[in-house]
Amino acid sequence: MRKYYATVIAAMVFGLVFTGIAAAQQYPMVDLVANNVIQKYQMSSCEQLWEAKDKPKSAQEQEMITLLRGDPMIRKYFIDKIAGPVANKMFECGMFP
Repeated sequence: MRKYYATVIAAMVFGLVFTGIAAAQQYPMVDLVANNVIQKYQMSSCEQLWEAKDKPKSAQEQEMITLLRGDPMIRKYFIDKIAGPVANKMFECGMFP
């Protein structure tokens, strides 16, 4: 009986770990872009962010925006990842509210 419970518990732990790994690797390219966005906001001065606000988007940025507009799940994943760091920096810089 003990062996049965140990097997069930091991299977449950493996399932939780595997699910966590799968979720972490669900959108690796989106993770890369999100990390770059976060780094850009953290490393930029407020003046740099204000200047960049009015500049045209690069082809890569436009492609990412198109992807985010077309897939609500990816958009939610991306926004959930960047929201805190970006919103905090924007608040510090007087960019919102």
